[in-house]
Amino acid sequence: MKKILIILTVSTFLFSCKQEIKDPNQKLQVVTTTTMITDLVQNIGGDLISVQGLMGSGVDPHLYKASEGDVTKLVNADVIFYNGLHLEGKLVEVFEKMGNQNMKTIAVGEVLDKNTLIGSDYFASNYDPHIWFSTNNWKQVASFTIQKLKELDPKNAEAFETNGKAYLAKLDVLEVKLKATIDTLPKEKRILVTAHDAFSYFGKEYEFNVVGLQGLSTATEAGVQDVQKLAAFIIENEVKSIFVETSVPKRTIEALQAAVKSKDHVVTIGGTLYSDALGNPGTLEGTYIGMFEYNVNTIVNALK
Repeated sequence: MKKILIILTVSTFLFSCKQEIKDPNQKLQVVTTTTMITDLVQNIGGDLISVQGLMGSGVDPHLYKASEGDVTKLVNADVIFYNGLHLEGKLVEVFEKMGNQNMKTIAVGEVLDKNTLIGSDYFASNYDPHIWFSTNNWKQVASFTIQKLKELDPKNAEAFETNGKAYLAKLDVLEVKLKATIDTLPKEKRILVTAHDAFSYFGKEYEFNVVGLQGLSTATEAGVQDVQKLAAFIIENEVKSIFVETSVPKRTIEALQAAVKSKDHVVTIGGTLYSDALGNPGTLEGTYIGMFEYNVNTIVNALK
């Protein structure tokens, strides 16, 4: 790990010497962190930019460590889009150093009004970083990204604006579809129990009581008392199903299910949700819109 940190420090120096775009005909070289941001930037930039994502399907951004290959991508980038709000825990210091040296690092989460963010006394940033589970948040992030790409690559500004408007329209349609599906689930059944506390924005937007076995960051491990306390909650509230997450080992939820069973109650595992990463590229769940639809259908069908 120390070796990687040294490489990143040296790379930061090299990055500061890099010109923005040497050839005006060259595509804007964009590096993104999470799969959600990669999908967003690709939708807006299309074939006019080159996008390289650091994280893939099933990758936990809270615990992600940069590789030497990542360093090369960062050094060669014209701009880096990342979530911010301390989601990318192991990379935050690197991005902040780059930003302090006037390098193009853009934390998309910083565009959101802090008064609308969900706070936490137990997380480093004091804000829940899982902002993509509010379609309203994501539309603001999309508009912000459109503007930034237009500033970075003015010659393609009109195309970015057109692509961006089309994507925002798709997000409007998504919002309507999600609400229609969720409205089929009675409010008293809207209790979402997952591996870690990634769905609070979703809960706030769609009136779900969201309970995570682990905290906002998966770096925080659930203890025996956490499992027993949540098991008691599940029994008391007659929760029918609980959910695994693709970026968190399923053993934590299986332990919770076993704890409920030990008290002579039954709770099923209602399915696997995408929380901190999208699905595989080329699949419906490999897009932000497809992921959100899949998650909502899985949750509603399991809790009905």
